[in-house]
Amino acid sequence: MGWIILAIVIVLVLIIISMYNNLVRLRQKVKNAWSQIEVQLQRRFDLIPNLVETVKGYMGHEEGTLTKIAELRTSWANAKGVAEKADLDNQLSGALKTIMAVSESYPELKANGNFSELQEELQNTENKISFSRQFYNDTVTMYNMKLEVVPSNIIASMFHFEPAELFKAESDEARKNVKVDFNK
Repeated sequence: MGWIILAIVIVLVLIIISMYNNLVRLRQKVKNAWSQIEVQLQRRFDLIPNLVETVKGYMGHEEGTLTKIAELRTSWANAKGVAEKADLDNQLSGALKTIMAVSESYPELKANGNFSELQEELQNTENKISFSRQFYNDTVTMYNMKLEVVPSNIIASMFHFEPAELFKAESDEARKNVKVDFNK
């Protein structure tokens, strides 16, 4: 009888260890996925000064947009947490959409080889950012579900695992179409 009890205890301990390790692995995947978003956003921020310099000569009346982009780039370095960085990303995406929309009215800018290369590189980066966001949110969802389902929720609460925050880049402002007004 003692051997049976010992075997049951050992099996329970192994199950607890397995669940704990799975939660740790998922938490690390969430951190890695967030890191991938940051890498792609940093890549975009590194492209922005070149884009701004190329566009500056053609879009004098869009100085406010160019200044906003520079400010957002600076704010990114000081941002903390997923929500704040997602908000800055939203704002930057809107400003970049404005520049791309306005650039359509400048044939000499569109013909500029440097601008075309930057535009293509920025588009590739935007695609990578989109994929990274999706991967991050999928990973966070999987992790958060593990924190809520039985029996792993018991282990998660015993060891104080905290839910991760989803990357919510879509705001009401980001859903609006870009309005370009050349009458200003």
